[in-house]
Amino acid sequence: MNLMKYVVLSALMLISISCGSKNNTTEPETIIPVDLRERKAKFSGNYNREFNDLNELHIVSAIKNGIKPLATRDDTLHQIKELVRLPDELELYKSYKITHSIPYLVPSAAKLFIDIAQTFRDSLYSKELPLYKLYVTSITRTDDDITRLSKRNINASDNSAHRYGTTFDISWKRFEKVDQHPTGELMPERLKLVLAQVLFDLKANDRCYVKHEMKQACFHITVRDK
Repeated sequence: MNLMKYVVLSALMLISISCGSKNNTTEPETIIPVDLRERKAKFSGNYNREFNDLNELHIVSAIKNGIKPLATRDDTLHQIKELVRLPDELELYKSYKITHSIPYLVPSAAKLFIDIAQTFRDSLYSKELPLYKLYVTSITRTDDDITRLSKRNINASDNSAHRYGTTFDISWKRFEKVDQHPTGELMPERLKLVLAQVLFDLKANDRCYVKHEMKQACFHITVRDK
């Protein structure tokens, strides 16, 4: 058998085998590598698009999962069993100008806040970046707080999700370095990106609603009931 006949015969045999295999069984299931299945989605970098949960969503979730709004700060004593005070000594965050809110949240929101702060710290550590603390700029507001705030901030809402103990704001512009040694400084934009990935993952897991606030330079966050 010369070379040409051998090539033609081999080709015909391959075609026959191929056709037969299609008729006998269904095609095997595509196997996806484990690392691709487990890989988390990454934040796209578009803050306004990814963190644009409407105020109505925050309010509905706040009413469902929160407390009855407090008229004054003295009313905190009447619902103290339903609230958790964020500890001052916690080395994961700093309070920044908390003059119109009180450091109390319902347990699920307090846990969400601690999870965000801890995951942010862990993320910096895993990336071998300098460690920073988050700045919380607003927590739970009484009706009296909102009245006083509205006199200086026209954007303050009477029906704010902050009234229900479910909501807090974290600055994306201000962070405090843990080690004050001057080397290894990170720009706020880099830290904001790390924080955004943390919030992106929690939001994807239905842990919270998030709004990227431009004027207030913060992420407005409300806990969800899974």
